[in-house]
Amino acid sequence: MEREKRGQWASNFGFLMAAIGSAIGLGNIWGFPYKMGANGGFIFLIIYLAMVSFVGFATMLGELALGRKYGMGVIGTYRKISEKYTWIGWLGWLSGFLILSFYSVLGGFTLRYFIGFLLELFSSGAGFGGADSGAFFGGFILNAPMSILFHAIFMATTVYIVMGGVSGGIEKFSAVAMPTLFVMVIIVVIRSITLEGAFVGLEFMFKPDFEALKEIGLMRVLKTAAGQMFFSLSLGMGCMITYGSYLSKKENLEWNAMFIPIADTTFATLSALAVLPAVGAFIYQGVEGVSFGAGPGLLFVTLHRVFSVGMGGAMGNFFGAFFYFLVFIAAVTSSISLLEVCTAYLIDRRVEKGLEPNRKKITLIMGTVIFFLGFPVAMDGLGAGKAGGALIDIPATIFGMQEVRVAFDCWLDFYDMIAEGVFMPLGAMLMSIIIGWKLKTTIIKDEVEESPGIKMKAYNFWDICFKYIVPVAMFFVLLGQLDDFFGLGIF
Repeated sequence: MEREKRGQWASNFGFLMAAIGSAIGLGNIWGFPYKMGANGGFIFLIIYLAMVSFVGFATMLGELALGRKYGMGVIGTYRKISEKYTWIGWLGWLSGFLILSFYSVLGGFTLRYFIGFLLELFSSGAGFGGADSGAFFGGFILNAPMSILFHAIFMATTVYIVMGGVSGGIEKFSAVAMPTLFVMVIIVVIRSITLEGAFVGLEFMFKPDFEALKEIGLMRVLKTAAGQMFFSLSLGMGCMITYGSYLSKKENLEWNAMFIPIADTTFATLSALAVLPAVGAFIYQGVEGVSFGAGPGLLFVTLHRVFSVGMGGAMGNFFGAFFYFLVFIAAVTSSISLLEVCTAYLIDRRVEKGLEPNRKKITLIMGTVIFFLGFPVAMDGLGAGKAGGALIDIPATIFGMQEVRVAFDCWLDFYDMIAEGVFMPLGAMLMSIIIGWKLKTTIIKDEVEESPGIKMKAYNFWDICFKYIVPVAMFFVLLGQLDDFFGLGIF
């Protein structure tokens, strides 16, 4: 009865589309290409695939199995395992809370760029005022009211979908959005790889560059690939535990846990094929300000230049609008899972007390709180406050740390450090230890085999992953993230 009140997926297809949608987001379309570009191309891809195989699959299975077994969100799941583990659930819940607060701001940026290119189709200069891509982006992020407006639109879209419930809102949207998204990215890939000079990007992606690996260092590439895999698959933030809690006992958990990372990795690779050959083409053609390792600016500065200067004209504006709409939809499919993590806790508490869940009210409250938490991100110009011009700036001292400004250029970095840098890898590491050593991996086997006629096929592999591979990998991800944020000089 409690499960019915909370909601359930209407079909396994709907669940898969929602779970894949949670995994596919800005981490794929933005993060994967630029991290691949900055970390040796093909070498990064190989290491990333290895991390998915030995860490991603197992962590995904663990989260889905725990969610389905206990039938609750991330906090309730750990509380049911043992009261003393409740705090681990809070790590995942707070991660989703913090990530969505800045993710919504970035999602709003993608909507602004979609509208910009759409307006350019009808009138030159209407969308971006004739400004260079770098100048436009710099001016836009310093325009706090505009950033807040698009942050509000993005958050309202997310809230509206989650208000519809598990099957009526999240599943219904994802079942249409995800197939559409795959078709859209394939169209962009076809256009990207047929540009003159695209072979430069393709060569960068698929030709091993051992000199680059030597220069960057194996441990740094390994750490970056692991961190990207972890964030991209929505692991450690409670999304898959929450989505798993709505899953029917008849579904094959082992198959689902493998299918989701494969689909996510396929999309990430397609995203790189959509971006890097286009960048390579315009490097080949001599377009200034374009590079493979352009960092986070790749999405909003480099690709803007690719569409507006490289392609140019109506074709460039059309593909610009098309691409940024694709990114916007991908961002929404992830944001709804993050908001669902936050709302599921309060829904669970009400259901436990025998009360009606009141999903709409809870979703609206949580969405509003997260919206206001995103204000500092929208107002500090992504670190532009250091040079002046932003409405607010990150404090020079936080918790007495005088050198904090070295580690955090902006509020986004600060929120990200707490969530992605500490809470997520720590939570996943502790989950694998609990499953592997405290509860024993038979708990996963028993839950998988709860499905009629299903026998766990790779138990020995999962056993080794949970006991040894995942904890060690997560420890290095945690160490690497702290190294990045605080400049510890470990890697």
